Amino acid sequence: MLLTVNAVAPGLIDTEMTRALIDSGIAADRIPAGRAGTAGEIAQAVMLVVNNGYITGQTISVNGGASFC
Repeated sequence: MLLTVNAVAPGLIDTEMTRALIDSGIAADRIPAGRAGTAGEIAQAVMLVVNNGYITGQTISVNGGASFC
């Protein structure tokens, strides 16, 4: 039996709690994608990991390229 352990690491996501940061322009200035992510984009990453039993031991960064800055 294979035990899969993965993590999805979201960056700045557009929510009520982060709206002030997004409105201040931080997303356009510090994220190469030029915008904050959406909850749907995080859900897609989670589903990728859930639906692929061969992915294990990975951290999936969903951050619009911010980890490269």
